[in-house]
Amino acid sequence: MTATALELHWPRGLDAARFLQRHWQKEPLLVRGAFPGFRDGLPRSRLAALAGRDDVESRLVSHVRRRDGDRYRVDHGPLGQRSLARLDRPDATLLVQGVNLHVPKVQPVLDAFGFIPLARRDDLMVSDASPGGGVGPHVDAYDVFLLQARGRRLWRIARNFDDTLLEDAPLKLLAAFEAEDEFLLEPGDFLYLPPGVAHDGVALDACATWSIGFRAPSAGELLQGWLSFVEDGFERDERYADPDLQAQRSGAWLSDQFVERARGLLGRAAFDRRLFERFLGEYLTEPKPHVRFHAPARPVSIGTFGMRMQRQGIALATATAMLHRADQVFMNGESRRLPAEAMRAAVTLADRRALEPASRHDAALVDALYDWYCSGYLCLR
Repeated sequence: MTATALELHWPRGLDAARFLQRHWQKEPLLVRGAFPGFRDGLPRSRLAALAGRDDVESRLVSHVRRRDGDRYRVDHGPLGQRSLARLDRPDATLLVQGVNLHVPKVQPVLDAFGFIPLARRDDLMVSDASPGGGVGPHVDAYDVFLLQARGRRLWRIARNFDDTLLEDAPLKLLAAFEAEDEFLLEPGDFLYLPPGVAHDGVALDACATWSIGFRAPSAGELLQGWLSFVEDGFERDERYADPDLQAQRSGAWLSDQFVERARGLLGRAAFDRRLFERFLGEYLTEPKPHVRFHAPARPVSIGTFGMRMQRQGIALATATAMLHRADQVFMNGESRRLPAEAMRAAVTLADRRALEPASRHDAALVDALYDWYCSGYLCLR
């Protein structure tokens, strides 16, 4: 597979808009030949090399079949050759997360699903399995496109199921899974599953499946992030004060004045829409803990950067996440306000992940881009 654009071939009577209306978060969908002639271009040796790195999230799952019930073993990366050798035997699966952050040539596959907003997209995980390999029946809390890249995999799914989990298992697996439907996928096919659909995929031969996953933060995760965000600017030493206190008819009444003054003490912790928008943009672009950026060893001066940007253009680093809203740009957990002219260019950069050469750029844009260039978030082309 090359880095050229890929076109997603929908079945007759279906396109991206109809898919979103009929299937997204509603019903599973199997698409045969979604990418005709698709070749994954990621041999097991390449995935094994990624699994051996400490900046890549990986797992090796071994399925042990026993008379008294199946067992699963999970080894977490970085993985050495001794662990990876189990892939030469049946019933083993190598899972490599965030492959798109390290292998740019898989990006066209993500781009083919560009009708889903970037704020919802997560990453591309590759599951490379020996015959019989799989991670067991489970349920995801997010949407996923399961693209078959190599070999064949049998998927069994169920919308109604017993959600009891297998005890003492290293993964959250269903204890008594009974399939309602099954689909055999071959290279170029994909199966879309909305959240909450139980599924179990088993490799019929040596195969690889690419999982295009999507972000679905829980209320608890957002709350934890929001409280951490507002705490950074919170004034902790201010105390409650009421110099105009008056006697109350009922001494036990919690007065409106007390409630409002206590609420005022929280200040920025009280919900503020504009502040929340900033938090959400920074939260959604925050790199995962294992992601690393490589700043230039000898960055050029800002003047040279601006001139070279005009001649060469710039491109986002593979691992960079960028969103925008109103006059704010969010990049890798940071935010910046830009004037209107600079924002127009920033929107283009966020959507296309690159800026073409141009005769001039707004000074505020150059300042922002230069800071991000020095952090390794983008590079000169």
